[in-house]
Amino acid sequence: MIITRSPLRISLGGGGTDLPSYYEQHTGFLIAAAIDRYVYITLHDTFVDDLIVKYSKLERVAEAKDLEHPIIREAMDLLGISGRSLELTSMADIPAGTGLGSSGSFTTGLLRALHAWKKNLIHPADLAAQACEIELDRLHEPIGKQDQYIAAYGGITCFNFLPGGKVEAWPLKLSEETLFDLEDNLLLFFTGYSRSASAILKEQDSRSKAADTSMTENLHFVKDLGFQSQRALEGGNLPEFGRLMDVHWQRKKERSGGMSNPKINEWYDLALANGAHGGKLIGAGGGGFLMFYAHDKSKLRHVMRNAGLKEVRFRFDFEGTKLLNS
Repeated sequence: MIITRSPLRISLGGGGTDLPSYYEQHTGFLIAAAIDRYVYITLHDTFVDDLIVKYSKLERVAEAKDLEHPIIREAMDLLGISGRSLELTSMADIPAGTGLGSSGSFTTGLLRALHAWKKNLIHPADLAAQACEIELDRLHEPIGKQDQYIAAYGGITCFNFLPGGKVEAWPLKLSEETLFDLEDNLLLFFTGYSRSASAILKEQDSRSKAADTSMTENLHFVKDLGFQSQRALEGGNLPEFGRLMDVHWQRKKERSGGMSNPKINEWYDLALANGAHGGKLIGAGGGGFLMFYAHDKSKLRHVMRNAGLKEVRFRFDFEGTKLLNS
Protein backbone atom coordinates (compact mmCIF):
# COMPACT_ATOMS: atom_id res chain seq x y z
CA MET A 1 0.00 0.00 0.00
CA ILE A 2 1.19 3.51 -0.88
CA ILE A 3 0.55 6.20 1.75
CA THR A 4 1.41 9.87 1.34
CA ARG A 5 1.14 12.77 3.76
CA SER A 6 0.83 16.40 2.67
CA PRO A 7 0.87 19.33 5.13
CA LEU A 8 -1.67 22.12 5.44
CA ARG A 9 -0.40 25.69 5.65
CA ILE A 10 -0.67 29.12 7.19
CA SER A 11 0.27 32.37 5.42
CA LEU A 12 2.71 34.72 7.17
CA GLY A 13 2.72 37.63 4.71
CA GLY A 14 1.94 38.66 1.16
CA GLY A 15 -1.04 36.35 0.67
CA GLY A 16 -3.15 37.08 -2.42
CA THR A 17 -0.21 38.07 -4.65
CA ASP A 18 0.17 34.47 -5.87
CA LEU A 19 -2.77 34.65 -8.32
CA PRO A 20 -1.74 34.75 -11.99
CA SER A 21 -3.93 37.80 -12.57
CA TYR A 22 -1.56 39.70 -10.26
CA TYR A 23 1.87 38.09 -10.60
CA GLU A 24 1.84 37.96 -14.40
CA GLN A 25 1.85 41.77 -14.35
CA HIS A 26 3.59 42.68 -11.12
CA THR A 27 5.38 39.59 -9.65
CA GLY A 28 4.05 38.10 -6.40
CA PHE A 29 5.81 37.54 -3.10
CA LEU A 30 4.66 35.77 0.03
CA ILE A 31 5.81 33.79 3.04
CA ALA A 32 3.99 30.57 3.94
CA ALA A 33 4.54 27.92 6.59
CA ALA A 34 3.60 24.25 6.49
CA ILE A 35 2.06 22.89 9.70
CA ASP A 36 1.70 19.42 11.20
CA ARG A 37 -1.91 18.98 10.16
CA TYR A 38 -2.16 16.82 7.10
CA VAL A 39 -4.04 15.36 4.16
CA TYR A 40 -3.39 11.63 3.72
CA ILE A 41 -3.74 9.62 0.53
CA THR A 42 -3.70 5.81 0.34
CA LEU A 43 -3.45 3.88 -2.92
CA HIS A 44 -3.28 0.16 -3.57
CA ASP A 45 -3.98 -2.47 -6.19
CA THR A 46 -7.13 -4.56 -5.92
CA PHE A 47 -8.46 -7.80 -7.39
CA VAL A 48 -11.43 -6.18 -9.14
CA ASP A 49 -11.49 -4.38 -12.48
CA ASP A 50 -13.08 -1.14 -11.24
CA LEU A 51 -11.46 2.01 -9.87
CA ILE A 52 -12.69 2.64 -6.32
CA VAL A 53 -12.29 6.14 -4.86
CA LYS A 54 -13.27 7.08 -1.31
CA TYR A 55 -13.41 10.67 -0.07
CA SER A 56 -16.55 12.39 1.27
CA LYS A 57 -18.28 10.24 -1.34
CA LEU A 58 -17.69 6.76 -2.68
CA GLU A 59 -17.16 6.35 -6.42
CA ARG A 60 -16.80 3.04 -8.22
CA VAL A 61 -16.20 3.48 -11.94
CA ALA A 62 -14.66 1.58 -14.85
CA GLU A 63 -11.73 4.01 -15.15
CA ALA A 64 -10.52 7.44 -14.13
CA LYS A 65 -12.13 9.38 -16.98
CA ASP A 66 -15.53 8.45 -15.54
CA LEU A 67 -14.87 10.00 -12.10
CA GLU A 68 -16.90 12.92 -10.78
CA HIS A 69 -14.01 14.08 -8.58
CA PRO A 70 -12.27 16.57 -10.87
CA ILE A 71 -8.81 16.63 -9.27
CA ILE A 72 -8.43 12.85 -9.12
CA ARG A 73 -9.74 12.52 -12.68
CA GLU A 74 -7.31 15.12 -14.04
CA ALA A 75 -4.33 13.87 -12.01
CA MET A 76 -4.71 10.35 -13.38
CA ASP A 77 -5.14 11.73 -16.89
CA LEU A 78 -2.00 13.86 -16.50
CA LEU A 79 0.05 10.81 -15.52
CA GLY A 80 -1.59 8.48 -18.04
CA ILE A 81 -3.17 6.20 -15.42
CA SER A 82 -6.44 4.47 -16.29
CA GLY A 83 -7.14 3.67 -12.65
CA ARG A 84 -8.32 0.14 -13.32
CA SER A 85 -7.96 -2.23 -10.35
CA LEU A 86 -6.92 0.58 -8.02
CA GLU A 87 -8.44 1.80 -4.75
CA LEU A 88 -7.71 5.35 -3.57
CA THR A 89 -8.74 6.93 -0.28
CA SER A 90 -8.24 10.41 1.15
CA MET A 91 -8.43 11.58 4.76
CA ALA A 92 -7.62 14.89 6.43
CA ASP A 93 -6.91 16.21 9.93
CA ILE A 94 -8.88 19.42 9.23
CA PRO A 95 -12.06 19.79 7.12
CA ALA A 96 -11.92 21.38 3.68
CA GLY A 97 -13.05 24.99 3.31
CA THR A 98 -11.30 26.24 6.44
CA GLY A 99 -8.56 28.35 4.83
CA LEU A 100 -5.56 26.09 5.42
CA GLY A 101 -4.94 25.17 1.77
CA SER A 102 -6.46 21.70 1.84
CA SER A 103 -7.11 21.53 -1.91
CA GLY A 104 -3.47 22.19 -2.76
CA SER A 105 -2.33 19.71 -0.11
CA PHE A 106 -4.74 17.10 -1.46
CA THR A 107 -3.48 17.57 -5.01
CA THR A 108 0.22 17.33 -4.13
CA GLY A 109 -0.41 14.30 -1.91
CA LEU A 110 -2.42 12.62 -4.65
CA LEU A 111 0.23 13.25 -7.31
CA ARG A 112 2.99 12.00 -4.97
CA ALA A 113 1.06 8.76 -4.50
CA LEU A 114 0.45 8.31 -8.23
CA HIS A 115 4.12 8.95 -9.00
CA ALA A 116 5.12 6.39 -6.37
CA TRP A 117 2.75 3.87 -8.00
CA LYS A 118 4.50 4.50 -11.31
CA LYS A 119 7.93 4.24 -9.58
CA ASN A 120 8.74 7.87 -10.44
CA LEU A 121 10.95 10.21 -8.44
CA ILE A 122 9.75 13.83 -8.48
CA HIS A 123 11.25 17.06 -7.14
CA PRO A 124 9.02 19.30 -4.94
CA ALA A 125 9.14 22.06 -7.58
CA ASP A 126 7.85 19.68 -10.26
CA LEU A 127 5.25 18.24 -7.89
CA ALA A 128 3.92 21.73 -7.12
CA ALA A 129 3.98 22.73 -10.80
CA GLN A 130 1.93 19.67 -11.76
CA ALA A 131 -0.57 20.40 -8.97
CA CYS A 132 -0.92 23.96 -10.27
CA GLU A 133 -1.38 22.67 -13.81
CA ILE A 134 -4.32 20.57 -12.62
CA GLU A 135 -6.05 23.18 -10.47
CA LEU A 136 -5.31 26.37 -12.42
CA ASP A 137 -4.83 25.28 -16.05
CA ARG A 138 -7.06 22.24 -16.39
CA LEU A 139 -9.82 23.05 -13.91
CA HIS A 140 -9.56 26.86 -14.21
CA GLU A 141 -9.94 27.47 -10.49
CA PRO A 142 -9.50 31.19 -9.64
CA ILE A 143 -6.82 30.41 -7.07
CA GLY A 144 -3.16 31.10 -6.42
CA LYS A 145 -0.09 28.89 -6.25
CA GLN A 146 1.03 29.14 -2.65
CA ASP A 147 -0.94 26.14 -1.37
CA GLN A 148 0.58 23.69 -3.83
CA TYR A 149 4.11 25.02 -3.40
CA ILE A 150 4.21 25.18 0.39
CA ALA A 151 2.63 21.71 0.63
CA ALA A 152 5.29 20.31 -1.69
CA TYR A 153 8.26 22.08 -0.05
CA GLY A 154 7.25 22.29 3.61
CA GLY A 155 9.06 24.52 6.08
CA ILE A 156 8.71 28.29 6.45
CA THR A 157 9.34 29.38 2.89
CA CYS A 158 9.53 32.56 0.83
CA PHE A 159 8.19 32.46 -2.72
CA ASN A 160 8.54 34.76 -5.72
CA PHE A 161 5.85 34.20 -8.35
CA LEU A 162 7.24 35.50 -11.63
CA PRO A 163 5.58 36.43 -14.93
CA GLY A 164 5.58 33.40 -17.21
CA GLY A 165 4.84 31.01 -14.35
CA LYS A 166 8.31 30.48 -12.86
CA VAL A 167 8.42 30.19 -9.06
CA GLU A 168 11.46 30.87 -6.87
CA ALA A 169 11.55 29.36 -3.38
CA TRP A 170 13.96 29.74 -0.44
CA PRO A 171 13.71 29.16 3.31
CA LEU A 172 13.03 32.09 5.61
CA LYS A 173 16.22 32.77 7.60
CA LEU A 174 15.08 32.48 11.21
CA SER A 175 17.23 32.08 14.29
CA GLU A 176 16.44 29.04 16.41
CA GLU A 177 15.10 31.24 19.21
CA THR A 178 12.81 33.16 16.84
CA LEU A 179 11.57 29.92 15.28
CA PHE A 180 10.63 28.46 18.66
CA ASP A 181 9.01 31.70 19.86
CA LEU A 182 7.01 31.99 16.63
CA GLU A 183 5.85 28.40 16.91
CA ASP A 184 4.87 28.83 20.57
CA ASN A 185 3.06 32.16 20.21
CA LEU A 186 1.09 31.71 16.97
CA LEU A 187 -2.40 30.49 17.88
CA LEU A 188 -5.14 29.16 15.59
CA PHE A 189 -8.85 29.28 16.48
CA PHE A 190 -11.63 27.76 14.38
CA THR A 191 -14.47 30.19 13.72
CA GLY A 192 -16.97 27.42 13.02
CA TYR A 193 -17.50 28.72 9.50
CA SER A 194 -16.48 26.60 6.52
CA ARG A 195 -16.66 28.16 3.06
CA SER A 196 -15.52 27.85 -0.51
CA ALA A 197 -12.74 30.28 -1.36
CA SER A 198 -13.78 30.40 -5.00
CA ALA A 199 -16.30 33.24 -4.81
CA ILE A 200 -13.97 35.66 -2.98
CA LEU A 201 -10.94 34.71 -5.08
CA LYS A 202 -12.97 34.97 -8.27
CA GLU A 203 -13.87 38.56 -7.38
CA GLN A 204 -10.20 39.38 -6.75
CA ASP A 205 -9.16 37.59 -9.94
CA SER A 206 -11.75 39.39 -12.09
CA ARG A 207 -10.91 42.81 -10.69
CA SER A 208 -7.17 42.21 -11.17
CA LYS A 209 -7.70 41.11 -14.77
CA ALA A 210 -9.74 44.25 -15.36
CA ALA A 211 -6.84 46.35 -13.98
CA ASP A 212 -9.04 47.62 -11.14
CA THR A 213 -6.87 50.32 -9.55
CA SER A 214 -8.05 49.81 -5.97
CA MET A 215 -7.47 46.03 -6.13
CA THR A 216 -4.03 46.45 -7.70
CA GLU A 217 -3.00 49.04 -5.09
CA ASN A 218 -4.32 46.80 -2.32
CA LEU A 219 -2.20 43.87 -3.54
CA HIS A 220 0.86 46.10 -3.99
CA PHE A 221 0.44 47.17 -0.37
CA VAL A 222 0.02 43.56 0.81
CA LYS A 223 3.14 42.48 -1.11
CA ASP A 224 5.13 45.22 0.61
CA LEU A 225 3.77 43.99 3.95
CA GLY A 226 5.14 40.56 2.98
CA PHE A 227 8.63 42.07 2.59
CA GLN A 228 8.23 43.94 5.88
CA SER A 229 7.16 40.70 7.57
CA GLN A 230 10.24 38.96 6.17
CA ARG A 231 12.50 41.64 7.66
CA ALA A 232 10.70 41.53 11.02
CA LEU A 233 10.87 37.73 11.27
CA GLU A 234 14.47 37.45 10.13
CA GLY A 235 15.38 40.24 12.53
CA GLY A 236 13.66 38.47 15.43
CA ASN A 237 11.16 41.30 15.95
CA LEU A 238 8.04 39.21 16.57
CA PRO A 239 5.90 42.00 18.12
CA GLU A 240 6.41 43.95 14.87
CA PHE A 241 5.40 40.85 12.91
CA GLY A 242 2.22 40.70 14.98
CA ARG A 243 1.50 44.37 14.27
CA LEU A 244 1.98 43.78 10.54
CA MET A 245 -0.52 40.91 10.68
CA ASP A 246 -3.10 43.37 11.98
CA VAL A 247 -2.30 45.90 9.23
CA HIS A 248 -2.58 43.08 6.67
CA TRP A 249 -5.97 42.01 7.99
CA GLN A 250 -7.40 45.53 7.97
CA ARG A 251 -6.28 45.99 4.35
CA LYS A 252 -7.36 42.47 3.34
CA LYS A 253 -10.94 43.17 4.45
CA GLU A 254 -11.11 45.95 1.86
CA ARG A 255 -10.79 43.46 -1.03
CA SER A 256 -14.28 42.01 -0.63
CA GLY A 257 -17.44 42.48 1.37
CA GLY A 258 -17.44 38.72 1.95
CA MET A 259 -14.01 38.71 3.57
CA SER A 260 -15.36 38.97 7.12
CA ASN A 261 -18.63 39.28 9.05
CA PRO A 262 -19.74 40.97 12.30
CA LYS A 263 -19.07 37.87 14.43
CA ILE A 264 -15.53 37.40 13.09
CA ASN A 265 -14.87 41.12 13.66
CA GLU A 266 -16.15 40.79 17.23
CA TRP A 267 -13.86 37.82 17.94
CA TYR A 268 -10.92 39.62 16.37
CA ASP A 269 -11.42 42.74 18.50
CA LEU A 270 -11.80 40.54 21.60
CA ALA A 271 -8.46 38.86 20.86
CA LEU A 272 -6.61 42.16 20.41
CA ALA A 273 -7.97 43.34 23.75
CA ASN A 274 -6.86 40.14 25.49
CA GLY A 275 -3.30 39.20 24.68
CA ALA A 276 -2.86 39.34 20.88
CA HIS A 277 -0.42 41.68 19.10
CA GLY A 278 -2.26 41.14 15.83
CA GLY A 279 -3.88 38.51 13.68
CA LYS A 280 -5.89 37.74 10.60
CA LEU A 281 -8.27 35.27 9.05
CA ILE A 282 -6.28 32.56 7.27
CA GLY A 283 -7.07 31.90 3.61
CA ALA A 284 -9.30 33.73 1.17
CA GLY A 285 -11.70 34.91 3.90
CA GLY A 286 -15.30 34.42 4.92
CA GLY A 287 -14.59 31.75 7.53
CA GLY A 288 -12.10 29.13 8.61
CA PHE A 289 -9.38 29.96 11.14
CA LEU A 290 -8.39 33.12 12.95
CA MET A 291 -4.65 33.23 13.63
CA PHE A 292 -3.04 35.51 16.21
CA TYR A 293 0.46 36.28 17.39
CA ALA A 294 0.11 36.53 21.17
CA HIS A 295 2.14 38.29 23.86
CA ASP A 296 -0.10 36.69 26.50
CA LYS A 297 -1.19 33.36 25.07
CA SER A 298 -2.71 32.04 28.32
CA LYS A 299 -5.08 35.01 28.55
CA LEU A 300 -5.90 34.80 24.85
CA ARG A 301 -6.64 31.07 25.03
CA HIS A 302 -8.93 31.56 28.02
CA VAL A 303 -10.91 34.41 26.46
CA MET A 304 -11.32 32.75 23.06
CA ARG A 305 -12.34 29.46 24.62
CA ASN A 306 -15.00 31.26 26.66
CA ALA A 307 -16.19 32.91 23.43
CA GLY A 308 -16.82 29.43 22.00
CA LEU A 309 -13.86 29.09 19.64
CA LYS A 310 -11.86 25.87 19.47
CA GLU A 311 -8.07 26.14 19.33
CA VAL A 312 -6.10 23.88 17.02
CA ARG A 313 -2.53 23.58 18.27
CA PHE A 314 0.24 22.97 15.75
CA ARG A 315 3.95 22.81 15.09
CA PHE A 316 5.72 23.59 11.83
CA ASP A 317 6.33 20.83 9.28
CA PHE A 318 9.72 20.79 7.54
CA GLU A 319 9.24 17.68 5.37
CA GLY A 320 6.58 18.75 2.87
CA THR A 321 4.60 16.23 0.87
CA LYS A 322 6.05 12.90 1.89
CA LEU A 323 5.84 9.22 0.99
CA LEU A 324 5.15 7.33 4.22
CA ASN A 325 4.81 3.84 2.78
CA SER A 326 5.20 2.24 -0.63
